[in-house]
Amino acid sequence: METIWDKYAKVLVDYSTDVQKGDTVQIRGTSVYTKDLVKAVYKRVLERGGHPILRTSFEDFSDIFLKYASDEQLDYVDDITKLEYEKIDKFISIGGPMNTKNLAKADIKKLARRGKATKPLSELLMKRSADGTASWVIADVPTHALAQEAKMSFDEYSEFLFKSCYLDLEDPVKKLKELDEKQTKWANYLNGVKMLHITGEKTDITFNVEGRKWISCSGKNNYPDGEVFTSPVENGINGEIYFDFPQIYRGNEADGVHLWIENGKVVKAKADKGEEYLNAMLDMDEGSRGIGEIAIGTNDEIQDITGNILFDEKIGGAIHMAVGASYPETGGRNVSGLHWDLIKNMKTGGKIYADDKLIYENGKFII
Repeated sequence: METIWDKYAKVLVDYSTDVQKGDTVQIRGTSVYTKDLVKAVYKRVLERGGHPILRTSFEDFSDIFLKYASDEQLDYVDDITKLEYEKIDKFISIGGPMNTKNLAKADIKKLARRGKATKPLSELLMKRSADGTASWVIADVPTHALAQEAKMSFDEYSEFLFKSCYLDLEDPVKKLKELDEKQTKWANYLNGVKMLHITGEKTDITFNVEGRKWISCSGKNNYPDGEVFTSPVENGINGEIYFDFPQIYRGNEADGVHLWIENGKVVKAKADKGEEYLNAMLDMDEGSRGIGEIAIGTNDEIQDITGNILFDEKIGGAIHMAVGASYPETGGRNVSGLHWDLIKNMKTGGKIYADDKLIYENGKFII
């Protein structure tokens, strides 16, 4: 009898990463809570003829690392990890946090330094993903920590997670393909647009997107999914934008984030809460004040902030803008160790104009 984990694994292995015979597949599990899904993925990779490589942990030790690591250790990336990023064909990463706040008290300078050190790894994976020599997907399992963050019971959160991934349906891949078909039409329209203009609460901002590729996201890299995105022209973003949802990154939170951007760089950043952390992340490296992404969320199964960016950036009726690294597959060139998706609710008066034509209003496409 097929379990929910078997169904979940089939999406990740057969659809998201399309594991083929002979592929090397890294399966990463971040805690003991990921065991059931890791086991199902491991089995499915073998059934597909792949070579699974397990990288599992019973707990996240990043808080301990950041507390005790010297500058030399913060800067160090081992050769084995580098080799994996160079050689492995498929990466399946499964999150299951025991504690969503384990980095909340971490030294923000150390966080930034570590982010800078691991930047070449994320750059390499982005490049390999863009040229088709590797594929990757990240997914989560329900945990009590995630449920608590989302202000739900464990059972409520489990139901929410599975529905967001369409795992309550008999054929979740069919639903993902239907989503992709709808989103591809919007992406194709946006591919012909030169300038995007977004307005809303404390927001009036323009993005030059001429020549950049819009991509439909339907479970290939993130699961759950539901967004269309691009990386705007690096020096072509101007204006101000306000993010009313709480913005969570690496266990830390910034609320009421308000950014002013000139020629593609954040020149001023304010927040009602977490302003020091926000600015520390923006000062991580040369590219961290650049804009790496503008995206429109489309997953109507996700309606409220849960504190988990994997889900929150997909909220139907919201947009998100990332500070930091761009996506090479869209034509983006901004390089950074930071990629922080900031989410804005568009359901109460938000508008998007494409070359002066209104295409999106109050959280919905109207084209």
